[in-house]
Amino acid sequence: MTMSTDLSKYDNSAYDPGGGAFKRLLWYYVNILFFKSPLIPSSALKCTLLRLFGAKVGKGVNIKPAVNIKYPWRLTVGDYAWIGEYAWIDNLDEVVIGKHCCISQGAMLLCGNHNYRKPAFDLITGRIILEDGAWIGAYSIVCPGVTCKSHAVLAVNSVATRNLEAFSIYQGNPAVKVKDRVFEPEMNPGEKQK
Repeated sequence: MTMSTDLSKYDNSAYDPGGGAFKRLLWYYVNILFFKSPLIPSSALKCTLLRLFGAKVGKGVNIKPAVNIKYPWRLTVGDYAWIGEYAWIDNLDEVVIGKHCCISQGAMLLCGNHNYRKPAFDLITGRIILEDGAWIGAYSIVCPGVTCKSHAVLAVNSVATRNLEAFSIYQGNPAVKVKDRVFEPEMNPGEKQK
């Protein structure tokens, strides 16, 4: 028997984005005006708005202009995290961004997908966790259900379809480990680099 995709049968009614209809509508406009807009540079204002909508946001968080966040009530951002221009946090599920994480410009945290095995193209979601010190490179994608362990790096324009090991650098589509992430020792003030 031959099956084919039939989007007329798509039914997303079982999915609950949370927040309630009014809160979601209000967030839609706040997101457009204050987050997606390239005209609002203030991280402090954005952090305050996120907290008002239920996000857990640490201190010293830096959110650049033109960032898109689907549902702030499903977002946790640790201290001193950076979120770059045009980053998209499509958090249909929970997203946890640890302390000192960097999400570079144009990167996407993608918590949702569709089941290609089902004719009705059923929605699939999975949470994303970026542990402390993880770095998601520019124009990279983290797929649903992925954990980027402590200080893992996803290189520019790469796609993480599986968990990334701690202190490791990944590259490609799908991303594979290319080397370890090793930090250079810090220099004392006045010391010259060799």
